Amino acid sequence: MWLRVLGSAAGGGFPQWNCGCPGCRAVRDGSRPCVPRSQSSVAVSADRRSWYLLNASPDVRTQIEAFPALHPDAGRATPLRAVLLTDAELDHTLGLLLLREARALELHATPAVRETLCEGSALLRTLERYCAVDWHPVVPGADVALGDGLSYRAFDVPTRKAARFGPGRAEGRVVGYRLTDTRTGRAAVYLPGVQELGAGVLAQLQDCACLLLDGTCWSDDEMVRLGLASKTARDMGHVPMDGPGGSLAQVAELPVARTIYVHLNNTNPVLLDDSPERRAVERHGAEIATDGLEVEV
Repeated sequence: MWLRVLGSAAGGGFPQWNCGCPGCRAVRDGSRPCVPRSQSSVAVSADRRSWYLLNASPDVRTQIEAFPALHPDAGRATPLRAVLLTDAELDHTLGLLLLREARALELHATPAVRETLCEGSALLRTLERYCAVDWHPVVPGADVALGDGLSYRAFDVPTRKAARFGPGRAEGRVVGYRLTDTRTGRAAVYLPGVQELGAGVLAQLQDCACLLLDGTCWSDDEMVRLGLASKTARDMGHVPMDGPGGSLAQVAELPVARTIYVHLNNTNPVLLDDSPERRAVERHGAEIATDGLEVEV
């Protein structure tokens, strides 16, 4: 199985267009070592011929162009087979509208996510005016064969984040995906949004060969201290990397072969290559994703 990180930043990218935080300033003026990043999305394949998108970011067109394996043939046949959504957040779904030229689009999402995209943001109803949408309901705990030697099992990720669109039903608003190469049995977990690493979520991470994990903020009050927001990381639905209950120390104790942080907010100091926070991540044996990173599992 191969994973390609198409975009490694959280919503807004790095730098974010309206942000002058230390990281965004550094990536613009080159004053400290760091690289730009587009918004979070990953492509996965078991054979390098058929690919599946995990979320569709607003940067999806540029991300596809940067990855030749996703380019079409001489006509309009494309190796992109389906899109799997973890939630209905705009930074994970706006790219669906940029895929509207497809004759049909296979979309895997929970009923809660589909309901939000139809009745809340109306994004899915807009997309359906342009192309046929073949919706596959995602049921947490059920094994689903994607074909081409790849399967997934979604798992519920509890969240208390206030719903911006739709009724905000609890179950299925956010899921993670455990992806398995059916020929080798090796698994990878994609979890770009998680509010708490409770026992139920941690159980899904056991023995995976690769974990792509929510790295939105380093500290819970990061954006509050910078004067950029009134909400903490957890208020926004993301467990911080550091501090009490942080992900870095918890994941270091798990039997996970490779942990890679994705969905990195522009305020997160780990985006600066020379930061002490980056060194702390590396001491724990984890990695910080960059756009274009490829992982063979």
